[in-house]
Amino acid sequence: MAAVPGGRRSGPAAGARFFCTAGRGLEPFLMREVRSRLAATQVEYISGKVFFTTCSDLNMLKKLKSAERLFLLIKKQLPFNVSSVSKGKILNEMQRLTNDDPESWLNAISIWKNLLELDAKKVKLSQKNANPLKRKVGENDIIAKKLKTEQMQEIQENKECQLEKQIEEETLEQGNFTTKRDKSQEELQNDVVEAVGTHNQNDLTFRVSCRCSGAIARTFTAQEVGRVIGIALTKQFGWKADLRNPNLEIFIHLSDIYSVVGIPVFRVPLASRAYIKTAGLRSTIAWAMASLAEIKAGAVVLDPMCGLGTILLEAAKEWPDVYYVGADVSDSQLLGACDNLKAAGLKDKIELLKVSVIELPLPSESVDIIISDIPFGKKFKLGKDIKHIIQEMERSSHPFPGHFCGLAYPPAVLGTGALAVNRTEPLPTWGWHSSVGRQIMNESTG
Repeated sequence: MAAVPGGRRSGPAAGARFFCTAGRGLEPFLMREVRSRLAATQVEYISGKVFFTTCSDLNMLKKLKSAERLFLLIKKQLPFNVSSVSKGKILNEMQRLTNDDPESWLNAISIWKNLLELDAKKVKLSQKNANPLKRKVGENDIIAKKLKTEQMQEIQENKECQLEKQIEEETLEQGNFTTKRDKSQEELQNDVVEAVGTHNQNDLTFRVSCRCSGAIARTFTAQEVGRVIGIALTKQFGWKADLRNPNLEIFIHLSDIYSVVGIPVFRVPLASRAYIKTAGLRSTIAWAMASLAEIKAGAVVLDPMCGLGTILLEAAKEWPDVYYVGADVSDSQLLGACDNLKAAGLKDKIELLKVSVIELPLPSESVDIIISDIPFGKKFKLGKDIKHIIQEMERSSHPFPGHFCGLAYPPAVLGTGALAVNRTEPLPTWGWHSSVGRQIMNESTG
């Protein structure tokens, strides 16, 4: 079921059950984040997904940083057994995802509708609060025009009043035009709310997005599964399929471990940051690295190989009262980082330097925290410079209790191995592990 009965209700999403997809090894970060940021309960995870219950609204849900995508949970059950039953029987079992428990579907749709309605009300309220400011600006313009007119020429009192009235009417018309424009921007969301709010929901349009893995992927294609579920939903609820611009999207993941059905809460993934113009390191990993560094207000944070500045952007958005410095030797990378800073409105928070990592123009012991994606991968290699890099980072950072968090790739496992260290002792502290996520998990849970 998508909702948990009872408990404190703080809005339409009270007791709503969600799940997020997460990159490999980032599940512990996401579990910790939903507990702290959303006050989530019943938090559990399986590989690549974290399930939780929360009363948070859309505005709070948008703030999750370690999640890839967010879904409202409809169903979570054991996997389909494809080894000893016929293909036709499995297809019938898939149809039972909708036929056996329609109440869970309707309950999830109701919660989804309430989330949209609450968000729409907040948008309208913020626009309403902004209107008096617009009217006040309009009134100031009228007064300015009147004073200018009086200084230039003398006119009769009745003509002056007439002019003032005319200007007020024009201002009112402009306000009405602005209201119509704002309304048109909300039409899409209102159409969704109205369609879901109808009694039989026949106006609701949908499409099914399916992902299959493991044994079931060797038996069925995602298109076959999506077609079966789509037909079952149309027969059960009377919804209309629309592959181009549906009101509702249904997400299904069938694997050897579980079968999960949910509704994407946002069409754009949470990991696609609106404030990052040019993507570099994955934003979720960059945020996780910054969270390991235990950044405090007033600290000096350095990324000596900042590239496009993703780590510093994620850190500055979450911990703003800090002095950030990014260094790189590449003009193209620094240009991309500068564009990202402008897009994010963080030019005054992050300083960029074109310098080599082995010749940092920083005083000794002047940096509190170093966070960096050290390029040990296939595209960029440091070779013998690693010793000088470590020495320079050690020189510029506080010996204790400085913090270092880095990603690095061992020569023996290029592209898959990684290091992520939360430094609570003098540099260097190194150790190789088989995946980025596994080491991050060890650091965050250990």
